[in-house]
Amino acid sequence: MPAELFEADRYMLAYAADLQRKILAHYQSYEFHPVAAQVQTFCSEDLGGFYLDMLKDRLYTTAPKSLARRSAQTALWHLTQGMLRWIAPFLSFTAEEAWALVGKSDSVFIETYWDWPEQADNAALLEHWARIRAIRELANKEIEALREQGKIGASLQAEIDLYAPPADHALLARLGNDLRFVLITSRPSLHATDGQLRVEVTPTTHAKCERCWHWRDDVDADPKHPGLCGRCVSNLYGAGEPRRAA
Repeated sequence: MPAELFEADRYMLAYAADLQRKILAHYQSYEFHPVAAQVQTFCSEDLGGFYLDMLKDRLYTTAPKSLARRSAQTALWHLTQGMLRWIAPFLSFTAEEAWALVGKSDSVFIETYWDWPEQADNAALLEHWARIRAIRELANKEIEALREQGKIGASLQAEIDLYAPPADHALLARLGNDLRFVLITSRPSLHATDGQLRVEVTPTTHAKCERCWHWRDDVDADPKHPGLCGRCVSNLYGAGEPRRAA
């Protein structure tokens, strides 16, 4: 099953498994405060600030039974199972109430900690995506600067040109067209350079899709579906857009 998941989803499972290892080490020493702090950071930065932010497009726009959507749902199910067990010792009532909706036993307190799917490449996933997230942060800073100037509103109104040295270029090129979903922009362009990583952001000149809110040059291209971009037409009425990483 893990091999069928998108790489971004497999990364989050690897990240959560590594975090659980740290959490259990604290619990074994009866250290509850570090666990609460780590879970809060995970929810606000790793989930809310990155993974769920990136995941919204996939859950909102892809077909209900598509691999893209099912991969995301599978990862979210594992994350929910793991997190409810993490918080049960100090958010007991919250965990128990949520368990009544998603659990299969009578109580979360008779469960053991979650067995995360085995993935042979966990270490590589953590290393690769740590760098991808660092590059994403650099891009976000440039997007925010453009927003402060009043030239764009949402990040989807930005077009990004990434000038990347060989190692970063190879890492980002692996994402293919899915790079735009990681950066949450309508058009990223990746360029090779021997110099330092450089990010340039400009406002898009294209129209906004009424369904996915991406600004694309193929909005209104299909007269049967005005207001929609090509990928939304494909997701709604065709075979669905090809996605592989995010």
